[in-house]
Amino acid sequence: MKASDQFLSVHPVLAVKDVIASIGFYVHSLGFTLAFADDKTAPKYAGIRRGNVEIHLQWHDASEWKHNIDRPMLRFLVLNTEALFDEYKTKEVFHKQTQLRETAWGTKEFAFYDLDSNGLTFYEDL
Repeated sequence: MKASDQFLSVHPVLAVKDVIASIGFYVHSLGFTLAFADDKTAPKYAGIRRGNVEIHLQWHDASEWKHNIDRPMLRFLVLNTEALFDEYKTKEVFHKQTQLRETAWGTKEFAFYDLDSNGLTFYEDL
């Protein structure tokens, strides 16, 4: 087996201020399900899943948020951006600039931020 054949999936870990609030956002607003949590009442680490995508949410102390750092941007390849855009536009998750658009690099996409300013872009290839 070649080394390149070893990669099966990636589960990004997002830093969050409040794991319970983030679980609520991803489950109730974005349609994910809770995959696991390290504690039922006060989790510090949890995983959420939608389709083949799994994201881990990790609590970080408030002192770590004092410095203005770039937050990660996740890109989700989806089957139908228009249907997903329509699903999310009723969930009050978009910011003022969120729009469904075709790009010069051959995708149709839209983007917004989660509760902790982690960027989320949803796209399909044209």
